[in-house]
Amino acid sequence: MNCQELQDHYELFALGIAEEPERSEIRAHLDRDCEACMAGVKRALELAAMIGGSSQQSEPSRQLRRRILASAGVEQFGFRWRPLWIAATAMSLVVAVYLAIDVRREAADTRQLRAEMAQQANAARTEAARIAAAFAILQGPETKEASFGDTRPKPPRGKVFLNPAQGVLLIASNLPPAPSGKLYEMWVIPKSGKPAPAGMFQSQTDGSAMHVRQGTVDVASTGAIAVTVENEAGADQPTSQPLIVAPIESSPR
Repeated sequence: MNCQELQDHYELFALGIAEEPERSEIRAHLDRDCEACMAGVKRALELAAMIGGSSQQSEPSRQLRRRILASAGVEQFGFRWRPLWIAATAMSLVVAVYLAIDVRREAADTRQLRAEMAQQANAARTEAARIAAAFAILQGPETKEASFGDTRPKPPRGKVFLNPAQGVLLIASNLPPAPSGKLYEMWVIPKSGKPAPAGMFQSQTDGSAMHVRQGTVDVASTGAIAVTVENEAGADQPTSQPLIVAPIESSPR
């Protein structure tokens, strides 16, 4: 176990009531001078001492002890009495420890919830920006479009849109998700020269896909937009046969 997994058990270890395997794990960490565990156990011991010192130490009379033992059905012969303040202090310590653990766990849950909400908000902002970029390309007066997949049985089908100031938009259907460890990579293929990578993307489970590459593009010198399957890290040049090729005509949309 690592220190993070053990941190909720420091107080129980300090009280001597930690269970296995956490007790042995903490002891092993202390034996090898683990700084995090040493600091955590030290704080737990200080907490125990502080709570214990705040309890009033009062020992009951002999008569009261006999009544308590008798009511509990405990034989007095050979019984070693422990003052009631010890039991009360131990109970206070246990309650305090569990309250501290609950507060810590609630704080951790709150942090996790906030992190998840922030992640969802970031994803929503990213998706909104992507859709806005797609609309900017679609609505551009200088945008050109090209279709693909009309001449083959059950191929990926769709359109690409190119705007010289806004970028390239690809919308596809019947494009199954890329295999594990792979992604789709879009390419801007010039009429002369090497293909230029235009971003990685993955299709949805229903085979639909929308990919936007923002930025300027020289539409006049672009011969086609293509898509290949590449490793997740991407490639500088296509390494597989294109699944999508959309030739770009010279005439505007």
